[in-house]
Amino acid sequence: MNIDGQPYRTIFPDPDGVSVQVIDQTRLPFAFELKRLATLDEAAVAIRTMIVRGAPLIGVTAAYGLALAMRADASHDGIDRAVATLAATRPTAVNLRWALDRVAANLRQVAPDERFDRAFAEAGRIAEEDVASCRAIGAHGGRIIADLHKAKGGAKGGDKPVTVLTHCNAGWLATVDWGTALAPVYAAHEQGVPVHVLVDETRPRSQGAALTAFELHGHGVPHTVIADNAGGHLMQHGQVDLCIVGSDRTTARGDVCNKIGTYLKALAAHDTGVPFYAALPFSTIDWTLQDGVTEIPIEERDGREVTHMTGRLADGGFATIEVVSPGSPVANPAFDVTPARLVTGIITERGVCDASAEGLYGLYPERRKAA
Repeated sequence: MNIDGQPYRTIFPDPDGVSVQVIDQTRLPFAFELKRLATLDEAAVAIRTMIVRGAPLIGVTAAYGLALAMRADASHDGIDRAVATLAATRPTAVNLRWALDRVAANLRQVAPDERFDRAFAEAGRIAEEDVASCRAIGAHGGRIIADLHKAKGGAKGGDKPVTVLTHCNAGWLATVDWGTALAPVYAAHEQGVPVHVLVDETRPRSQGAALTAFELHGHGVPHTVIADNAGGHLMQHGQVDLCIVGSDRTTARGDVCNKIGTYLKALAAHDTGVPFYAALPFSTIDWTLQDGVTEIPIEERDGREVTHMTGRLADGGFATIEVVSPGSPVANPAFDVTPARLVTGIITERGVCDASAEGLYGLYPERRKAA
């Protein structure tokens, strides 16, 4: 997607051929900086500290991180150590383990002196597949938005925008390009369908206010940032046409794990009759799990994310300030699980299905055979 008219991806090979460049998302929205990753440790730190974030992008970064590890130690033990290091960085997003398993299996088929080139190429293929998947998600979800526009009078020349509420950042910054939840928005916008996005701020890290708003503004998509607790009120008053969120892990029966606060939006949408969709690629589906609430591991992050905030001062400088009463204990679960019964449908690269085992197996029949 574009930043100041310049197309970028969130991760791409460095011209030196032995490292990758990533957008440092901890610096957005006030500073745009690229960061070079050349070692296993640098890739692990980038994932752990959320220099890169979003389930699909975490997976691609981990794949490149495993490749970078092969420059230092391409033995079988080196593969195992690199996989363990990267897998420990973020426990909730299943794309991370999926990408590591795929690259590791590929590496064991070739001699050690071939493993760096093989892993780097495989990571590149995973990246390209992610772009293609997200583009397809955009096409399928874009039709949902276009149909809603017609229902609001669009087919008769009406110009009432479709209002989409989203939570956290599941745009192109969370993937290699296009995004998941925002891909349908971008597709509809480029097709001339009027669309307006309500952007939850998404405390405690404010990925909505900082990242979703940044990329929508850069792409020229109308949007409004709202407080996290405003969504239910707006749904009650008919100001939301549909919700689209991303996912860090989706179970085989359609439970959706996403950024903390997603479950509350789904409850409000269910109560007010607002359609609630999750958009995700195949790599986000964990076919080994059934009950998301009891089986998905929920990452508990540093309480400092809750107690402190960083922002830009009037003079252009930056400051981190404390916003919680000193000494108060803090809990910081990073994700919650929305049960399938609250999800209207799941948008994938293969189409849209019910949030159910039958719906998902209908799109991925080969997984039924594997099960």
